[in-house]
Amino acid sequence: MDIRQAMTSLDYDRAPFLAIWEVTQACDLACKHCRASAQPLAHPSQLTTAEGLNLIDQIADLQVPLFVFTGGDPLKRPDIFQLIEHAAGKGVHAALTPSATPLLTRDAIFRMKDSGLARLAVSLDGSVPEIHDSIRGIPGTWERTVQAIHWANEAKLPIQVHTVVSRLNITDLDRLSVLLTEKQIVMWSFFFLVPVGRGQLADLLTGQEFEDVFAKMWDLTKRVPFAIKTTEAMHYRRYLIQQRMKEGRPTVGIHDDAGARPTGHHGWASHPGTGSEDKAVGWATKRVNDGRGFVFISHIGKVYPSGFLPIEGGDLHTDTLAHIYQESPIFVKLRDSDQLRGKCGACEFRNICGGSRARAYAVTGDIMAEEPCCIYQPRGYQPAAEEQRQTSPGCVAHDLIQLEAART
Repeated sequence: MDIRQAMTSLDYDRAPFLAIWEVTQACDLACKHCRASAQPLAHPSQLTTAEGLNLIDQIADLQVPLFVFTGGDPLKRPDIFQLIEHAAGKGVHAALTPSATPLLTRDAIFRMKDSGLARLAVSLDGSVPEIHDSIRGIPGTWERTVQAIHWANEAKLPIQVHTVVSRLNITDLDRLSVLLTEKQIVMWSFFFLVPVGRGQLADLLTGQEFEDVFAKMWDLTKRVPFAIKTTEAMHYRRYLIQQRMKEGRPTVGIHDDAGARPTGHHGWASHPGTGSEDKAVGWATKRVNDGRGFVFISHIGKVYPSGFLPIEGGDLHTDTLAHIYQESPIFVKLRDSDQLRGKCGACEFRNICGGSRARAYAVTGDIMAEEPCCIYQPRGYQPAAEEQRQTSPGCVAHDLIQLEAART
């Protein structure tokens, strides 16, 4: 499959741009923000090898440009190298996100490369072990992660870094950016916290803090040798376009995303690029969002619009991935931007942003509610009186944090 061709011709009503398979929930870490609340042992009903191979066949048939093996820790599956090899044999562009445990060895990285893996992604949440290891719950994970980057470079396996951005590390991002600039990586993906699983509402940034991090990211795109991406911060696309407009530069089509290169929801993109703002805006103008260009398959075969949005669309034991993605009511609803409510529904950027549906659901219980941590006010938007508080710069989530603090 030619990925560049697939990206320009993909119809998000027919197939996703990115599919993520949680191959297991087994993991030896205890991350404070873990979406899956992973456990040391695998679930007895996780997809078998045969079922996994069949899923990969369906991914290939749908011509999904990007496919990710995630977890838990994918290296906890003895058949993971067989699954990687099968994906490569089917022409599926596959990446993998391991945990930084003793399983992540030099031999394992070289074997993944030899099996046909296209990219490796590791998590680094701090510039020093004290910050990262406290977030990941196990001492030594920072050192293992940095070592894995070197091994991936040695194996000539492209590697990207994921950083979960929260109140636990926001003051360290500048120092972390210096460290990563010294490393040979192809992408730095900022994962903005969604308070699900072990993720705590109190660790979520305010709307203004989101904007402050966006400013750091925009500055980085102009001077680092790797690409910059976001996860669950769809409004960074709006921020990018605003900056381009301020500078009198082309915006690559704000309202019409036809022909633009898709952004990799959950921090993925098919090509490392140069890190330039031109390429960043190009990615941003294709609105991949939960259920729209994105699909998540759980360890037991349940299909969701996102790993952070726990509303089931179907089950691979009784249905096909294509049918679930194309016809499931939750997926169809999420692809209809006319159903967005509040500021998101009125926003001129809604067709390239749409806000985090997962965060909206986690904070308000409404999948179509406005992005809780966006301070942008759409042009001419006049909220109803009962909406006035929710559209204030503090953001809904920040108000809820304050209420929680008052109770304790």
